[in-house]
Amino acid sequence: MNRLKEFFGGSLRQSGMIFALVFLIAFFQIATGGKVLTPTNAMNIVNGNSYVFLMSMGMVLVIVIGQIDLSVGSVAAFVGICVALLMSDFGLPWWLAMLAGLGLGAAVGAFHGFFLAKLTIPGFITTLAGMMLFRGLQTWIGNSQSIPTPEAFWILGGSSANGSLPDWGPDFGLNNSTLLCGLVAIGFLWWSKLRTRAKRIALVGEAEAMWVTVAKNVIMTLVIGYATWLFASGHSDLPGRVHTALPIPGVIVIVLAIFYHTLSQRTAFGRHIYAVGGNRLAAPLTGINVPRTYFFTMMNMSILAAIAGMMFIGRSRASGPSDGTGWELDVIAAVFVGGAAVYGGIGTVMGSLVGGLVMAVLNNGIQLLGLGTEIGKIVKGMVLLLAVTFDVMNKVQGKPSFIGRLMDGLRPKKGDEAGSAEPPATEEPRDPEWPAYEPQDPTEAPA
Repeated sequence: MNRLKEFFGGSLRQSGMIFALVFLIAFFQIATGGKVLTPTNAMNIVNGNSYVFLMSMGMVLVIVIGQIDLSVGSVAAFVGICVALLMSDFGLPWWLAMLAGLGLGAAVGAFHGFFLAKLTIPGFITTLAGMMLFRGLQTWIGNSQSIPTPEAFWILGGSSANGSLPDWGPDFGLNNSTLLCGLVAIGFLWWSKLRTRAKRIALVGEAEAMWVTVAKNVIMTLVIGYATWLFASGHSDLPGRVHTALPIPGVIVIVLAIFYHTLSQRTAFGRHIYAVGGNRLAAPLTGINVPRTYFFTMMNMSILAAIAGMMFIGRSRASGPSDGTGWELDVIAAVFVGGAAVYGGIGTVMGSLVGGLVMAVLNNGIQLLGLGTEIGKIVKGMVLLLAVTFDVMNKVQGKPSFIGRLMDGLRPKKGDEAGSAEPPATEEPRDPEWPAYEPQDPTEAPA
């Protein structure tokens, strides 16, 4: 048990969703007769759920600061229809329309951030109003019609022949671009982990055992290697391509995941986010500008929603009136399944991505089994409820964790370890309104 605790960093709960993800993949792989772990299906999972992965990285930061954003689906649809109109009706090149979409997303985020940071309107109310406002604007501007996007824009959604990493060089039976990305990722993994371990030893004189570092790296190397082979080994029927490859939406998600992981874990702004979420009243005492943190966190969320909306219209090749419907529920569910705390202050970007993968595999597996959408909603609702229940049982302040309660019966008592049957001394309760009585020396002069 101690070996397991050392390997998992002292908490098995932190790896629970990874175990759940592995279990789901194995279950659906067997139940569907091997249809889950195929190159084509892996690409479909990434392309079809990239908007959830993308927005979950921003939503987890919003939830960490103790707020929530209900407008992400409407904002994504609003930006998507505006970008489609700029390209189709106004003739803007795709890259300029995309920059306009990013600016529009930032403006929407500033709108939400202003009401939260300056007027102290709760994020729930602000974004609930934004959800209705931008959904109405999207319907009004698009006149409830679908607006097509040019072929050059399809690459953003991975729906064209150029929507994946390109083929080049000699044919080794794999897509060379994906293979190169996998090798670089494995090399960076080993370099960064060993460098971090060496730095920790230099600073505090201790680090996790070398066998733990090596074992974790070996497991991650196998995972990255298998994912590389899975995406790069399939045969592509698209013109000009030989092998399947990592889709462009997957590349965007990976790049932004690295960026937001670094932002949240290694920058002052990231530490401010967790400090505000941990204790909003104490954060200003340490010099943290709470309104500023609120403002930029909400702005960041809307920018990511804008990117997700543009990726979606690139995949669907048009912007329609039903785009973004229910997205906020999928994104929030992914964040909570990934381990974010209901009360704020806890959550990670990588955890939210794992939660998003869990929900994506659930959706994909249910579709492959030919079950109805109603079954998918029932299962996802149960998974979300179980995840939040588990979170509450583990993170309510002042109460032992769920795993801690299970382990209490297995831990030896202190008295048993010492061979003594005497119970520990206990302090008698007293009225907190009165100070404890302390006898004084009678020769001492009163103060």
